[in-house]
Amino acid sequence: MRQDPDPETRDELAGIITRAASGDATALADLDDRFGARLEFGTAGLRGALAAGSNRMNRVLVAQAAAGFAAFLVERAGAGRRPTVVIGYDGRKNSRTFATDSAELFAGAGLRTILLPRLLPTPVLAFAVRHLGADAGVMVTASHNPPNDNGYKVYLGGADEGAQIVSPSDAEIAAHIERVAALGDITALPRSAEFETADESVVDAYIRATAAVAPAPEAAAGLRWVYTAMHGVGWETFSRVVAHAGYPAPRTVDAQLLPDPSFRTVAFPNPEEPGAMELSFARARAVGAQLIIANDPDADRLAVAIPDQMATGGWRRLTGNEIGLLLGWRAARAAQGTPGASLACSLVSSPGLGAIAEAYGLDFHETLTGFKWISRAPGIVYGYEEALGYLVNPETVRDKDGISSAVALLGMAADARSRGVTIADLLDELTAEIGAFASGQVSIRVEDVSLIGRIMAALRQSPPAAVGDTPIDSAEDLLQAAPGSPRGDVLRYRLSDGSRVIVRPSGTEPKLKVYIDARAVTTADAQRQVAALETGVRALLDALS
Repeated sequence: MRQDPDPETRDELAGIITRAASGDATALADLDDRFGARLEFGTAGLRGALAAGSNRMNRVLVAQAAAGFAAFLVERAGAGRRPTVVIGYDGRKNSRTFATDSAELFAGAGLRTILLPRLLPTPVLAFAVRHLGADAGVMVTASHNPPNDNGYKVYLGGADEGAQIVSPSDAEIAAHIERVAALGDITALPRSAEFETADESVVDAYIRATAAVAPAPEAAAGLRWVYTAMHGVGWETFSRVVAHAGYPAPRTVDAQLLPDPSFRTVAFPNPEEPGAMELSFARARAVGAQLIIANDPDADRLAVAIPDQMATGGWRRLTGNEIGLLLGWRAARAAQGTPGASLACSLVSSPGLGAIAEAYGLDFHETLTGFKWISRAPGIVYGYEEALGYLVNPETVRDKDGISSAVALLGMAADARSRGVTIADLLDELTAEIGAFASGQVSIRVEDVSLIGRIMAALRQSPPAAVGDTPIDSAEDLLQAAPGSPRGDVLRYRLSDGSRVIVRPSGTEPKLKVYIDARAVTTADAQRQVAALETGVRALLDALS
């Protein structure tokens, strides 16, 4: 409390301490939760609720993280070399404050520090790390998390090519942060206002590179589509990319177009969540649109919806796997015949990408979840994960990018239109080529995250023999994976009908996730398999929780 420069969290903590001192059991438990642990680097760096405490996101924790990361970069650079770090931030509460604190601490530690000129999408920061030849990048964002969350994503340049941190760097950074925290006073850390603010040339370069992913064909002129930024920072940059690439301007969901840290029109600012795209569906019906494009709040994810008379309201959101396979098909056709070219996806994404790679003579890699792994696949020309993340231009951005993937999807829609077909027709064409794949997901959001560990432990101690009525042929615990194979807290079951079920804790949210994939002759058959397995998974989880 003494070292916290933020009066809001100081006052918040003072109130809890006062109640705890009087014997309030709730306040004592709150203190234990806030200070019994530290936020650790996970799939996307630091991420957590905004509040006082070492287990929350606040100015004390961010200062410790910045100073620790600076020490890591100085050590990594070696004697006589001054590291460069670039910082970006989105429109969430405290994002600019955390970014400015970090810039002052990096500069105070002797690093060349470049702050992006204003709030911008995460992909612009990922691009800037490579474009500026920086040693590292930091993006202050919590992506699609609830409104009161924020986070700190870390990227490394040089041999890491602007990808997110992986082991052993994460542990080394954490050790430096612990040493800073142990000193107990962030006010003693050197700060400097001698940092640079990047000019618009960085943003302009991103816009040119991203527009070049899929310049608009002639058929794009009649494309009628809707866009929503989900209260995030995507619109300004994306609208410039769309214009530069030559696509017609979209009809917009105005209530969600500009940054709003309260995310007032949605329960969760994640296009995957039920109800999050209802306003875009209404807008699409009103204007007779052919397509809906949505970004999440920091614009590193892409959601797509298409007309569907069988769906409630006449529109349905494509699954992450449907989009991922379409974009993978596009990449495979472009890369066919390129020696060493590969497609990559997380191990919980559709096995259909492997079928596409095989059909076009490309290499294929399955990785652990997270683009810090996907982006490092050898020879990658395209990568995706089913949680609406797509990497379509690895030469410029080594992370998921909801803007470049949206441009690629617009290009596919325009090309289809020139043949008199739709995105739905493209899905049918792909199915005819590689077979029918369907996927589903069952998620449990918990208040007590220890429940997730108990369920995973129970599954390991007493492995199920079946999911619903379908026997399990084999089970793999990826904590015990062989050297060289993806290793993590993941259980993978292969079933007698050829389907697959994977169970893992979320790396960014208090959720247990179960992924279901099936392959059949027809889409309807594959979907029936998935539906039956979803019922079986829910029954299994209910019994364990």
